[in-house]
Amino acid sequence: MTEEARLRELICTLAKSLFDRGLTHGSTGNISARTSDGGLLVSPTGTSFGRLDPSRLSRFDAEGRHVSGGKPTKEMPLHSAFYDTRSQAGAVVHLHSCHAVAWSMMPDVDEDDFLPPLTPYAIMQLGRVKLLPFFRPGDPAMGDAVRGLAGKRSAVMLANHGPVVAGKDVEAACNAIEELEATARLAMLTCGCRPHLLKGAQIQDIVTTFNVEWEA
Repeated sequence: MTEEARLRELICTLAKSLFDRGLTHGSTGNISARTSDGGLLVSPTGTSFGRLDPSRLSRFDAEGRHVSGGKPTKEMPLHSAFYDTRSQAGAVVHLHSCHAVAWSMMPDVDEDDFLPPLTPYAIMQLGRVKLLPFFRPGDPAMGDAVRGLAGKRSAVMLANHGPVVAGKDVEAACNAIEELEATARLAMLTCGCRPHLLKGAQIQDIVTTFNVEWEA
């Protein structure tokens, strides 16, 4: 099996795992990953994470031309913005996960630091998550908003829509977006209960120890 064939299989396996556990539903969500030649493999538009076909993934060459596979997701501007502004990005995942979307609707959420510091793991895997305003699905302005962050965030939350995470590879991106959803779930479960949050010194210790990107 070639390296690209293995990557195609891995994308579909991870997508199905996310779908089977209810982290996205129907034909929502999209996923992409860099190939060894600098191109991209992308989930096609209108497809379900539970039923992706490795042979039908959209294939882009290193110049950004669609060369084979199905028509790519309409959220390509969002994916492209991460790849163009974060040289270390090897994959991008976008979900419509329930608790993250619910948390984005809460009135007192911090736009510059979307997730409260409830556990160390979201800090370690995501750094600070930026809450972006609502955009119509497929609106190229979403990509413009990500570009406006100048590569300083690996994860954003689209208000009333869903999270988007870039990682060094497709497994890292999927692990990080699962952590985002898990932390949002904890935030919803403890909302109004005055939970004990990690303190500033504890957060800084995590950031320093694990070399976390931590944009102020």
